[in-house]
Amino acid sequence: MKSKEKPLKSLKQKIISVFFVISFSAAGIFLVYFILQVTLNTQMPIVVALSGSMEPNNKPGDLLFLKGIDPENIKISDINDTNGDIIVYNAIGLWDNAPKDPIAHRVVDKWKTSSGWFFLTKGDANSDVDETPIPEARIIGVVWGRIPYIGIIFTNVSYLILFIIIVQTLFILVSIVKTTLKRKNEVRLF
Repeated sequence: MKSKEKPLKSLKQKIISVFFVISFSAAGIFLVYFILQVTLNTQMPIVVALSGSMEPNNKPGDLLFLKGIDPENIKISDINDTNGDIIVYNAIGLWDNAPKDPIAHRVVDKWKTSSGWFFLTKGDANSDVDETPIPEARIIGVVWGRIPYIGIIFTNVSYLILFIIIVQTLFILVSIVKTTLKRKNEVRLF
């Protein structure tokens, strides 16, 4: 009877352990995101590039890191170069059928009015400058770094599920290897 209780108890302990690992991992992710929001001075410190308008510099699926910046310090570039800052902004309501997802485009001009700063932008892969000036209040942040393609995981549910399955499989494999090595060491001791 004890032999049946022990495996059941062991299974319960493993389930509880996995639950705590997942819970603490999720809490850790939210904590890191919150810390990034505070330290980078933006409500959205990480976004995923969704279109090819910024190729070859940013490709669809790139994970972009943003920081808040004083609009006065945003650098402009010549229409033909790529030295200016890339801003990420919310375009909802700025024009008909504006995308709901943030847009990342390079700043090619800026000016200040009594209403604040305004910016003209252009996608590096686009031939024309964007028609609508972007008010400073719409800017989410300036791109300061990127990780190529990793953002694809977050843009599609099937990719996210695949990523979770891979992570869980790796977790299980590490656990199996660790248990096997522990058992081999115990056998050697006796």
